Amino acid sequence: MRILHISTPTGWRGGEQQVAHLINGLTNEVELQLLITPFQSELQKKMEATLTCVGYERKGSVNLSLARLIKNVCAEHKIDLIHAHDSHAHTAAFLAAVIYKNQTPIVLSRRVDFKVSGNLFSRWKYNHSSIKSIIAVSEAIKTILLPVINKKEIINVVYDCIDLIRYEGEADIHFLKRELNLPITTKLIGNLSALADHKDYPTFIRTAKELLSRHNDIHFVVAGDGPLKEEIMNRVKAEQLKKHISFLGFRKDVPQLLKSLDVFLMTSKTEGLGSVILEAFACGVPVVATTAGGIPEIVKNGETGLTTNIGDEIALATAVEKIIANPDYKNSLVTNATAFVNQFSVKATALQTKAIYQSLLK
Repeated sequence: MRILHISTPTGWRGGEQQVAHLINGLTNEVELQLLITPFQSELQKKMEATLTCVGYERKGSVNLSLARLIKNVCAEHKIDLIHAHDSHAHTAAFLAAVIYKNQTPIVLSRRVDFKVSGNLFSRWKYNHSSIKSIIAVSEAIKTILLPVINKKEIINVVYDCIDLIRYEGEADIHFLKRELNLPITTKLIGNLSALADHKDYPTFIRTAKELLSRHNDIHFVVAGDGPLKEEIMNRVKAEQLKKHISFLGFRKDVPQLLKSLDVFLMTSKTEGLGSVILEAFACGVPVVATTAGGIPEIVKNGETGLTTNIGDEIALATAVEKIIANPDYKNSLVTNATAFVNQFSVKATALQTKAIYQSLLK
């Protein structure tokens, strides 16, 4: 099989990590893989040493030059399948088929849990004959897709994955407390999600305020970057919580950060799956999260973690409190989650995806 991957973001977030994991997992499983991605994208920087990357200039959501590039790359390299990993990639691959008559079958990945637009163009591009499979990263996303996809049978669910090896080994669980000049006895509650609207950091802040009204030995950390960083930091300042919530910025030491937390708190209002939760599981950190999107498929309430309704800071605070007050209960959740996460390996996801590829090419 000769596969062309298309990924259009320039930055590095969960979706791009999943593209990298899939490509790495398919190494030695397929004959050829190529990647089309914007010039100097973070994905290109990470993959170009081991993979042929074809760069292009970003020109908005409808990019005819990208569509033409896709057609040319498919012809030159005798590509068997296109895998479009995001909405703009989907549009470009679709336009390559419609305008430039590219005959290469298309596989789509769908990672977001909001409804597909009902306009004619959107329905056309999702139901075009060139679209042979749509891979949803959770059952929740599949449910959202079903009403707009004419051929229901082309929708498959393949969960996101993590590099389990990265999270093995012991860590200095107190290093972050020393970095922040906090007492060793402090309980650290944190989130390592992008500072974006769907992560619902206002609820995270309200939950922090509620917990601080009950306990004085808790500190909160946020690692990551995003478009709402300044707005979120201003909100923390307005709530007079600046000394209680630390913003760590973008960090590469994710396993060490996670292992330093007492509870991972995810307050998202929409979420395809939430692969960072899988990372927390692998690091032995108990998780409290909302029931957004596909989260309940991995955070099984009372078994692998605790879930609450979206936007309910009282319930979120109570769930966190239950974990930090009951070490035996915490250990039970961690034990279950650690066993559960082993099924989300890079190789498992790659082989499931390969099976979909193979079924389309028979």
